[in-house]
Amino acid sequence: MASSGNTLVTPHRRALLIGAGAVAITTTIAACDRAQAPVGEDGRVRLRFATDGPAQAMHGGFYQALASGAYEARGLTVQIIQGGPGGDIAKRLATGTAELGLASSSFLPMNLVAQGAPVKAVAAFFQKDPQVLIARPEPAVEGIAGLVGRPLYLSDAARDTVWLWLRATYGFTDDQLARFDGDLSPFLAEREAVLQGELTRDVAGLEAAADFSPRVLMLADEGYPSYGAMVLAPNAFARDNATALRGFIAASVEGWRDYIQGDGRAADALIRAANTDMTQADLDQARARLRANGVVDGGDAALYGLGAMTPERWQAFFEVMSTAGLYPGDLDWRQAFTTQYLPGRG
Repeated sequence: MASSGNTLVTPHRRALLIGAGAVAITTTIAACDRAQAPVGEDGRVRLRFATDGPAQAMHGGFYQALASGAYEARGLTVQIIQGGPGGDIAKRLATGTAELGLASSSFLPMNLVAQGAPVKAVAAFFQKDPQVLIARPEPAVEGIAGLVGRPLYLSDAARDTVWLWLRATYGFTDDQLARFDGDLSPFLAEREAVLQGELTRDVAGLEAAADFSPRVLMLADEGYPSYGAMVLAPNAFARDNATALRGFIAASVEGWRDYIQGDGRAADALIRAANTDMTQADLDQARARLRANGVVDGGDAALYGLGAMTPERWQAFFEVMSTAGLYPGDLDWRQAFTTQYLPGRG
């Protein structure tokens, strides 16, 4: 069993905790037979898109599509709503305060499926989940397997996500766990310690604070099968607004291509206006890391285009997590996603 604070939490209990709030979205969305998107006086379809946090480089392609007019060119007026954790996105979709949402990992759409919610991932703009493990640059640290047994500073959110994969895949044990609340001091004080973090944010912060060049291990490069930056759409909305949804995804593909491969300054200006805590230096280093690690245009995207998803990846994610006890073995994982709205499909 894994621990959360002083309370022991079984894998089944974790599933219930992760899915909290999903019953509401199941009931509310399922009750909607029709879900036509609103149309403005200018004739454009209005879409509200709820993200998974404050505006940042992790949302850069969407802001690029907004700045370049890619959404408008497809008859859309898109409002990007800065969001909170996954539960907030689920509530927005359920209450109709957003037509589309953004999931940071494969857990959210799979959790919603486990609760019977009629919502699917319709595009994945991160082929690699940007979660990382950070350690000192020692010869013994050749990969994640070399970190088993070491103190691991982990965020609360990661205990219900990447931790389950680390434990099931590499044999990490609960007695390694220490809570990471943003304070780097405990990690820096322990030579053997490992820090869980996020590629575009925590690596730069540690590099600035530490007197060593950290060893950064990207979980996706070691087999972690989760996608990231997934667009979520309620099934009824997707059915009744197929043209608008395809337009949104196609414009977002264009935006992410330009943000990663071109000049992202127009998007960065919108991001800084929406989130005054974000600096241009923050955005520059984050975009450089996304580019260098093939987060957006690597993996399946290199074969099938930006936003791509494959059944093989979803099945691999489900099999690992169901083996870990998070999902029942007979769950229909195929209900978590659809590729029919991607460019060139449908």
